[in-house]
Order: sequence, then structure tokens, then C-alpha cells
Amino acid sequence: MNDQRYHLLLTVDGRPVLHGWWASEATGRDQFQQVVGRHGRPGVRVTLTDEETGATLTSWPARP
Repeated sequence: MNDQRYHLLLTVDGRPVLHGWWASEATGRDQFQQVVGRHGRPGVRVTLTDEETGATLTSWPARP
């Protein structure tokens, strides 16, 4: 099991501010919700990426 598969990234005005890595997608998604709840405001972007596939699983704000 890859303990750093799911990567959470918070950027402010395009600059990385916070990172987190988890083995579990469920944990990554849970942390994503918490980070958006605490830090979501204009200029902030939060993404959860599957590092194994390179796919963005979710992002805030959502892109159309």
C-alpha cells in the first residue's frame, strides 16, 4: 500500500501553503472537506490528487 498515494494541496494565490498525503482515498476526501471548511475563501485552491494515476479527484472551487 502506498502511504502517500492521495495528495492534498492548498494554494493561496497560486503558492503552495499546505500539503498532506494519505494511503486511503476516504481519509484524503475527509481531510479535503475539513481543509475547505477551514480555509476556503477567495484566492484559495484545494485539490486532492491520486498520485498513482495523476488524476485530480476533487477540487475547490470546483472547475466547470
